[in-house]
Amino acid sequence: MRVLLVEDDAMIGEAVIQALKDAALTADWVQDGAAALAALAVDEHDAVLLDLGLPRKDGIEVLREYRSRGGSAPIIIVTARDAVEDRIAGLDLGADDYLVKPFDVGELLARLRAVVRRKGGNASPVLGGGRLRLYPDSREAEFETRRCRLTPREYALLYALALRPGQILTRTELEKHVYGWNEEVESNAIDFLIHGIRKKLAPEAVRNARGLGWMVDK
Repeated sequence: MRVLLVEDDAMIGEAVIQALKDAALTADWVQDGAAALAALAVDEHDAVLLDLGLPRKDGIEVLREYRSRGGSAPIIIVTARDAVEDRIAGLDLGADDYLVKPFDVGELLARLRAVVRRKGGNASPVLGGGRLRLYPDSREAEFETRRCRLTPREYALLYALALRPGQILTRTELEKHVYGWNEEVESNAIDFLIHGIRKKLAPEAVRNARGLGWMVDK
């Protein structure tokens, strides 16, 4: 899962980014509203953590503009504004959840997993069905009867595929879900991760569409 954090407080931002990475999530961070809209216009993010009190453009304006142009990524407002009127305004403009600072990082991660599940039409805490199942809370994967814990990047790659079963994702698309903006990506990085997943689970856990990309079965 690739998450965009929009937060101007450096201390909070650094803590949240580290928590996202520790949870095997790919994280990008911008510190003002204008930069957030620019990032959302270019990159694909599976979810957004949005502060409201931002420089250059307020978070409510970011939310309004992003939804008005058809942006559909789940958004959790994470803010110090605790007035009921602010919560109502954020939710009515298209936010999927609202969390007031200070917050527990574990709760933030749980809410993040929940909004992404709901977007995918799945209320279960387990992602997938059939032979492949992912357990976001423990970063484990199960294929048929074999279950194991994956590395953060292996899990991020398999999670990206499992969110879109039956859909082929290209090398470039997978790189976007596994690596953040400032991370160097070697030419064979995706092949290496897929090899690791297949070795731990089964060769058929991730299927290759020659010349196109990779997928998991529905």
